[in-house]
Amino acid sequence: MEKIQFRAILEILGRPPEHIIQGLKLIIDRIKAEKGIVIIEEIHHAPALVKDSKDLYTTFSELTLEVDNLNILFGFIFQYMPSNIDIISPENLSLSNQDMNQATNHLAQRMHQYDAITKKMLAERDHVLKKLYEVAPHLFKQAPATVIKEKQENEEDKKSVKKSKSSKKSKKKK
Repeated sequence: MEKIQFRAILEILGRPPEHIIQGLKLIIDRIKAEKGIVIIEEIHHAPALVKDSKDLYTTFSELTLEVDNLNILFGFIFQYMPSNIDIISPENLSLSNQDMNQATNHLAQRMHQYDAITKKMLAERDHVLKKLYEVAPHLFKQAPATVIKEKQENEEDKKSVKKSKSSKKSKKKK
């Protein structure tokens, strides 16, 4: 497969402006060190105050890059999450089954990783909310959804246990 050339916009948000400039520079330095990626051109923009904010700034860089293959392109997108990608060349991509398999498997693997991280974070959040509700219910206007869900599940379990006990008793009577 031939090399892929594209433009990408990398944005960063934060405070103070000096930190976001430094952060964006670190990201670009990391990209430069990546195998299979070459930065052809860099255009950096000065930080600007975010609308309706007193001290939150944003800045961005426009990069023209060249990557060795589609897998590296997808890796770049997942790793650096650019706000925009514009493929310059080649105008038409010819993919073998092997290239397409690698790219789609890479994509699926990343999606599974993000799904696992999301599920873990949600479970941890629910656990923390439940514990916080147990020790300080006065902090909540209403019970966290996890506590409500657990109470409903416990009530349903109790009802099903009662039903199974009563059905066993009625069978014994017959």
